[in-house]
This record gives sequence, structure tokens and C-alpha cells, in this order.
Amino acid sequence: MIVVTNPFSVENETNMIQSLFAEGLSLLHIRKPDFSELEMAEFIHHIKLENRDKLVLHNHHTLAEDFGINRFHFSEKERKQTHDSPERFSKPCRYSTSTHSIKDFNLLESDFDYAFLSPVFKSISKENYHPETDLFEEIKSRTNYKTKVIALGGIDSQNIQKVLQNGFDDAALLGSIWNNENPVKQFKLCQQIALSYLQLQV
Repeated sequence: MIVVTNPFSVENETNMIQSLFAEGLSLLHIRKPDFSELEMAEFIHHIKLENRDKLVLHNHHTLAEDFGINRFHFSEKERKQTHDSPERFSKPCRYSTSTHSIKDFNLLESDFDYAFLSPVFKSISKENYHPETDLFEEIKSRTNYKTKVIALGGIDSQNIQKVLQNGFDDAALLGSIWNNENPVKQFKLCQQIALSYLQLQV
């Protein structure tokens, strides 16, 4: 399961992130669009070395080598502005991106390990941000199986199983974590539901 940071600072954020990793979080997307390079460096510095390979940078990609990070995310806008493959670094890297329709997802190059498809449900963290089309219907037209499709937008413990039952490979959590009084407890609950469902499919 993936967690995306709150774009704004959260009290005790890096401590909570360490707790999420301790509970089995596989990937953390650091999305802090207003952070300067120095603020981003300080933020990463507070995350333990053994978890740095689970970090995905949305911006300030040049910091990656200094911190041992090899995962990069490109927004839909960035992807469409770049006609070549994603920026290359000196060591093997992993790439992800964002999409908002199955048509765009199906057209992705094979450079991307996975892509967010959003919003699946009404957003918890963004006001007035809700699906314009039914992505559960759209995903039936999926033709791209080289790239994993990750559900994003309004996902919590009440609906995460529905997401996995309807063709998404995994889910990303944002508002359900950071808008919750106990982010770690909410993560564990979502993770437990997802793991139970996936074990039944084996």
C-alpha cells in the first residue's frame, strides 16, 4: 500500500511516517509542492536511512542521489510536457505518474512501474474534488497491463476492498490518513482489510 504525504506540514509528521514504515508501509510519496530544496532536504533527513529506498520524490529530484533515493513521480502535466522518457539518473531508477482517465493510463509508456488513477471517490483532502466519470466502469477498458494501476482519491477503510475487487492493483491513501486523529491506526486498518482480501485471492 502507498501513502502520499499531506501537501502541507503536519505536526510530528516524520515521527508518524516512521511509525507507518514500522507497520509495513511499502512506499511513501513525498508531495510537498511548496517546499524549497532546503526544506525538502531537512524533511528527508528526519527519515531513517533504512526507509529511504521506500521514498518517492515528486519534486526536487536532484536531491535523490545524496539521500539514496531512486524513485520519482511525475505529475500528468510534467509527463505531457516531456516528450522523451523520464529524466535519467546515474543509477537504475523507478518511475510513477498520475492519470485521470483510463484512456491516458492505457497510453502510458512502459517506463512507468505504476500510475495513480484518480479521483476514484470524492476527495477527503481536497474540497469539491470528485470523480467526473465512473472509474470503476472505465477500468473495464484497461489494455495496459505493463503498468500497475493504483487507485487514489477518497480511499479509506470503508471502500478500499471495493477498489481491489474492481480491477485496481493497489491503493494510495492521503486524506484518510492525514485527516484522521490517529493516522497509524487508520493505516493499519486499511492495510489489514487489503491484505485479508488479497490473501483470499491467492
